Amino acid sequence: MNQKKYVYLFSEGNAGMRNLLGGKGANLAEMTNIGLPVPPGFTVTTEACTRYYEDGQVIGDDIAEQIFEHLEKLEKISGKKFGDPTNPLLVSVRSGARASMPGMMDTILNLGLNDETVEGLTKLTNNERFAYDSYRRFIQMFSDVVMQIDKNLFENILDEIKEQNNAKYDTDLTAENLKEVVKRYKELYRKEKGEEFPSDPKVQLLEAVKAVFRSWNNPRAIVYRKLNDIPSDWGTAVNVQMMVFGNMGETSGTGVAFTRNPSTGENKIFGEYLINAQGEDVVAGIRTPQSIETLKEVMPECYEEFVRIAHILEKHYKDMQDMEFTIEQGKLYFLQTRNGKRTAQAALRIAVEMVEEGLITKEEAMLKVEPKQLDQLLHPMFDQEELKKAKEIAKGLPASPGAACGKVYFTAEEAKQRRQLGERVILVRTETSPEDIEGMVAAEGILTARGGMTSHAAVVARGMGKCCVAGCGDIKINEEGKYFTVGDIVIREGDYISIDGSTGKVYGQKIKTVEPEITGYFGTFMEWADSIRKLKVRTNADTPRDAAQAVKFGAEGIGLCRTEHMFFDEDRIPAVREMIVAKTEEQRRKALDKLLPMQKQDFIGIYEAMQDRPVTIRLLDPPLHEFLPQEDEDIRELAENMGISYEELKATVDSLKEFNPMLGHRGCRLAVTYPEIAEMQTRAIIEAAIDVKKRLGYNIVPEIMIPLVGDVKELKYVKDVIVKVANDIIKRENVNLQYKVGTMIEIPRAALTADEIAKEAEFFSFGTNDLTQMTFGFSRDDAGKFLKDYYDKKIFEYDPFQKLDQSGVGKLVKMACELGKQTRQDIKLGICGEHGGEPTSVEFCHNVGLDYVSCSPFRVPIARLAAAQAQVKNPR
Repeated sequence: MNQKKYVYLFSEGNAGMRNLLGGKGANLAEMTNIGLPVPPGFTVTTEACTRYYEDGQVIGDDIAEQIFEHLEKLEKISGKKFGDPTNPLLVSVRSGARASMPGMMDTILNLGLNDETVEGLTKLTNNERFAYDSYRRFIQMFSDVVMQIDKNLFENILDEIKEQNNAKYDTDLTAENLKEVVKRYKELYRKEKGEEFPSDPKVQLLEAVKAVFRSWNNPRAIVYRKLNDIPSDWGTAVNVQMMVFGNMGETSGTGVAFTRNPSTGENKIFGEYLINAQGEDVVAGIRTPQSIETLKEVMPECYEEFVRIAHILEKHYKDMQDMEFTIEQGKLYFLQTRNGKRTAQAALRIAVEMVEEGLITKEEAMLKVEPKQLDQLLHPMFDQEELKKAKEIAKGLPASPGAACGKVYFTAEEAKQRRQLGERVILVRTETSPEDIEGMVAAEGILTARGGMTSHAAVVARGMGKCCVAGCGDIKINEEGKYFTVGDIVIREGDYISIDGSTGKVYGQKIKTVEPEITGYFGTFMEWADSIRKLKVRTNADTPRDAAQAVKFGAEGIGLCRTEHMFFDEDRIPAVREMIVAKTEEQRRKALDKLLPMQKQDFIGIYEAMQDRPVTIRLLDPPLHEFLPQEDEDIRELAENMGISYEELKATVDSLKEFNPMLGHRGCRLAVTYPEIAEMQTRAIIEAAIDVKKRLGYNIVPEIMIPLVGDVKELKYVKDVIVKVANDIIKRENVNLQYKVGTMIEIPRAALTADEIAKEAEFFSFGTNDLTQMTFGFSRDDAGKFLKDYYDKKIFEYDPFQKLDQSGVGKLVKMACELGKQTRQDIKLGICGEHGGEPTSVEFCHNVGLDYVSCSPFRVPIARLAAAQAQVKNPR
């Protein structure tokens, strides 16, 4: 029987093996195959990670055996031996999931060093300082990443020794100083762990592989996966690669670069490097790096070769690349390449320019922009007038665009709590690390004192669409005292500041922000998206203002207009309440007559904003008690205003109380009990349409939607009421007006009997908020209390109210579409739940053949792009 292969040399893989080798492993294999200078190595697959968890978090003997077999092959390729004191092979151990998760996983460098091999490295390189610098870094990383010892304890030792020897930077320490650091580090390890630091390189390697597998399930990785829809069963691969050293002196260095600018999209190499440093120095932002341009002067040959290879990689992958490189004594090596994270502005510019350069097609361009990213473009900028008056107090690097204003907090925990209390927060850190992810999610913007344009804060903020100013060396942070200073200015916790991620400027005051304009590249790109997609995009809007905003963002109609939202206005709620407390139909009709002209005006405003575009209006849906006060004091006050007794009103309120209002007297059930409500609403809808058609000539086809139907007889009863009123008005006014009557599918029974329901309904709109509640049996308002336990215990990956549950709720949607079409070929199908603007749900709607999705105005551009991507992936 052939043994399953869990380990691959870089030379055995390729870019198509991403699911097995992870993104980093597949790209290292691909670069090796196209002949680029990549240090040799091997990849332990994502399947080994899944097995590790299945086997109860242990590495199987067969997997360990394959790791050591490939280690021997690596020894042959490199001509060095693992653990050999005379010619030691040292390796780096890095994680690499199939989706890029920057800063989420931990790296270990210089693995294989111990008291013997460090001496061998000294002799080989004739550079004792370098050997001990590499050794102290390895002990620190291994202790932190693998053994979970707080890295600050090590930093404190390093800072003490730097202070004793008047060294400003790590690079100022001598070999003797570094030997002292190593000695102190090992003492700290013994104290924390009660055992010696492991000196057997093979033990070090297996422990490091296990640590990478464990890190797949650390809290910050879980938060990142949830934010980016990455399933937990994918697992991560591990890349073991021969070390090349950027810390061997002045002809060595390390850096991170992008083939285009990740903030603006400009077609020009953008990056940073440090001389005499190792990879984590650039990313961690411990020293502020040099711009890649200056490498031209320092090492011209390396720079030329770097530019040449960067162009090869971009052409090869047809996308902007994010590359890590090391120069070891004048020789250039590439350690990884991946499609670079970028801001929305950059993504659009890169996609449009790559099409114009002939590198990719319009269809391929669609897949280069994350739909959720467009959110960034719909984000605030500073009000220009207020900005002129504002005083800049400091300046850092413009790491992620946008403007943010909020109160200063210094820890991720505090930022998260304050956000929950409704405050706007700016997270201020010396430098961020992956542990800060939840604080970064909660903050309006992020300000760091250290770190460059490729630091953790910058990369993560860009991915989230958060404004970020990094490496602002002007500010001195005192975390204990909870304040920072800039010269004489002191900014304390809770004080307001404003930061501009597009310029890097920091202001010590509150500045008003304004909504953005849609710009050139955005316009071009969205035109292409519209020409490609088949799925229409409508909006959920209840006011002319929302409707107009949505049209600006490209909405093609209204998929849901909720009439009850109009009833809560101050000038109407008295009439609504009068209708509710009415004892007879006659009294009710009198109150409804007062509401009619108001409702009619609402619809006129919406039709005018939408012009010829379709508008779906839902009849009154919520239970009536929502329109009445619940507290005794408020009831007493209202009774007085209405000229009735407190007792009478209290009795009405009590009679409307329900044990489970979500499943109570609401939706079409109200219209069955009180058909006069549906009559009034129909009159308003039809009369408004006739008015606008006569005055402005728009060809309006109102779509009247009956909510919460579970049985075709209910639907027929309410539809008959609507049709009679509508036809009478059309006849009386002597106009030619088309209208449609349909229903919202939000009760599972309606989906199961959709063939029956389609006999009466001319359209279905899936109300997936309620359909999700009823399919799962969760109350949307209460589920938040226990869903967190479901995520923690891996029962659920995501919130089914945010992202459509395709296997359960989705099955009902698909079934209802198929059954509906069997009865009525030309039935119109749409979705109007919150899911209508969520990219994976939009793709599902495209795949099951819906005609349109409908979402809130600000999500319209996201849905338009998601629909184009769905068409590219699965043409219909």
